[in-house]
Amino acid sequence: MIKPLEAIIGQERAVKALEFGLGIEAQGFNIFVAGLPGTGKNTAVQSFLESVAATKPVPPDWCYVYNFREPYRPRVLKLPPGYGRKLAGEMRNFLKQARQEIPRLFKSDEYAKRREETTAQYARERNALLSRLDEEAGAAGFVIQIGPTGIFIIPAVNGKPLKAEEFEALPEARQKEILERREKIEELVGTTLREVQKVDRQAQEALKELDRQVAGRALDLLLGELKASYSSFPDVLSYLDAVYTDILDSLPLFRHESGEEQQKAPWQQQENPFRKYEVNVLVDNSETRGAPVVVELSPTYSNLFGTIEKEAQFGALITDFTLIRAGSLHRANGGYLVVAAEELLRNAFSWDGLKRALRDRLGVIEDPLERLGFLATKSLRPEPIPLDLKVILLGDSYLYSLLYHFDPDFRELFKVKAEFGIWMERTPENVQKYAAFFATLCQKENLLHLDASAVAKLVEYGSRLAGAQELLSTRFAEIADLAREACFYAQQEGAPYVTAAHVSRAAAEKLYRSNLIQQMIQDAIRKNTILLDLHGKKVGQVNGLSIISLGDLDFGKPTRITATVAAGREGVIDIEREARLGGRIHTKGVLILTGYLAERYHLETPFSLSARLVFEQSYEGVEGDSASCAELFALLSALSGIPLRQNLAVTGSVNQKGEVQPVGGINEKIEGFYDICRLKGLTGDQGVLIPAGNLRNLMLREDVVEAVREGKFHVYLISTVDEGLEILTGMPAGERLPDGSFPPGTVHAAVAARLKALAEQVRAAAGAEREKPGREKHNGEDNGEA
Repeated sequence: MIKPLEAIIGQERAVKALEFGLGIEAQGFNIFVAGLPGTGKNTAVQSFLESVAATKPVPPDWCYVYNFREPYRPRVLKLPPGYGRKLAGEMRNFLKQARQEIPRLFKSDEYAKRREETTAQYARERNALLSRLDEEAGAAGFVIQIGPTGIFIIPAVNGKPLKAEEFEALPEARQKEILERREKIEELVGTTLREVQKVDRQAQEALKELDRQVAGRALDLLLGELKASYSSFPDVLSYLDAVYTDILDSLPLFRHESGEEQQKAPWQQQENPFRKYEVNVLVDNSETRGAPVVVELSPTYSNLFGTIEKEAQFGALITDFTLIRAGSLHRANGGYLVVAAEELLRNAFSWDGLKRALRDRLGVIEDPLERLGFLATKSLRPEPIPLDLKVILLGDSYLYSLLYHFDPDFRELFKVKAEFGIWMERTPENVQKYAAFFATLCQKENLLHLDASAVAKLVEYGSRLAGAQELLSTRFAEIADLAREACFYAQQEGAPYVTAAHVSRAAAEKLYRSNLIQQMIQDAIRKNTILLDLHGKKVGQVNGLSIISLGDLDFGKPTRITATVAAGREGVIDIEREARLGGRIHTKGVLILTGYLAERYHLETPFSLSARLVFEQSYEGVEGDSASCAELFALLSALSGIPLRQNLAVTGSVNQKGEVQPVGGINEKIEGFYDICRLKGLTGDQGVLIPAGNLRNLMLREDVVEAVREGKFHVYLISTVDEGLEILTGMPAGERLPDGSFPPGTVHAAVAARLKALAEQVRAAAGAEREKPGREKHNGEDNGEA
């Protein structure tokens, strides 16, 4: 029985880079994972990180608490895993108990008695001062009366206050004497009042101190337990001391039990005054096992770096430290953060914010507009959180190259590149891993299991995707989809497991869903709308093979390539290039043909020919050099006048030395020509010429393999232009003789003779041009005039 897969397969280079990047602790060694979509890098990286993270320690909790000294700068607390939630719960419980216990103490008989005693003590001091004032005023002949509007000093006779008219009836000298004595009493009154006010203040302070003592006993008991629990955390003890002091300074809030506060109208209500004693657990690792692995699918600024939320209250937006929310950067702190690089770059401010966080190693929670100076309102500035994490960016090699060359910060912050390849060697060990991958897929997604024939068929499919017999594709997403589709058809048939037949049907159905354009082109060729000869021989005409890519499907399309030759000095002209339909690589391939002619035929003078090459009925762009070999055959046929077999098609690139070089898409090209031959009728002599170097890339469809096996279709391997010429013409190509000529009756002899004839035609035409009447006279006149 095949065991499920437990590791990344076929990516030893990437795994080694990941191990290095995750192991090194130096700053800046974050990781960029490069690879094409569909190679399974996202799933593989996440799985690899989870296995590594499981062996790492759980990172601490992070909490924000109220800053009693600077309310707009909330304090951060670092606690062991699970302690953040514990502290928050204990603070809620403490606050609940404090709001019950403190009012109960203030309602106790003991408190009432001590308050009464304190009040009576200072009342006696106050009364003694006032009594002394009355006595001294009486001795001076005045009565002190205290009214709602102030203190009145009234003259008296025998202790009886004088009325205004009685005072005015007194002799003037008597009045003057009383007024002089009154001034002294006024000074005494002022002094006494100041002493009374001092006593009143002392009474208030004494009562406050009494309240603090009473509440302090409760707080000592309640907070004592908390302090004992957190005795090894100085920051928590400092925070609890600040809570203790603030509650004693805010005792009026605690005089009423919870629920007894006076009801107010909505517009009179303010934010909860007890909220400042809460604990905002920003990152809770109580249930985390090992280091966290956070995959951020939407890397907006707030999702990455956190945010400070706001609450609407009667048209105004308010906030406090309890509305601070963590970003994925904080949740991944102490572990690993995985982000898609392209998504990161698409979100405003996110890329710059991430670079700043990694460079400073601080997690700052703020509004990005505030950093740019666009917000004038006052906001919270939470204390930054130290960061210790690895960031893993997922992207492709092109994006990595762009960032590396155009962003200097990138190369300083992402020093490790882990590149996922698109193929691996087809060894027995890797085939076994392939089978384990399918076993894992079936187990994880509850699919029907695959039998050996289905696995073998999928392995063949993997080799075809890789483009070589000795390789296996690592585009696991596409291969897994084919396995899922095969499972679907097996379930439709009620089969107990998936077989090779189901895989073949899935591949055929997948092709049918995508190949409408291919069938339309094949129908056009079958109906001779697109002209293509499959019989006989033609001069200057050959069947080339090209690839059309539709995104989800690549297929081969035969194309007629023709060449014409005449005398002239223009050389080889690529009509595709002149029509601006040819790409740069295709143009390079055509230019190489000129080099081949010069090399092969020892041309020591400028070309004396004008040749035209064209892809017939081609209305889309042409790119690549895989048709350069076919173009050369057409050109040599046009030069030599020797016809080429039309029942064969050609693909391959050529160099100036006449060597045929491997090309891509070889299977699709062969199958494309085979399909056309089958539609028009197989004759048994049809086939394709391909570079010998492409032998390792052959992973043909079963029907094509069967046709070749039965001799109904042929695949010829050629290493040189001469080998191809002999197959296409049925004549020897010809080896150069010691005198520099070619043997008669060979293709090269015919080409050389035609090139010589064209050169003579050009020379003759040039001589005739010089001998035209009036030409010398005209020149002479010009010279004479000069």
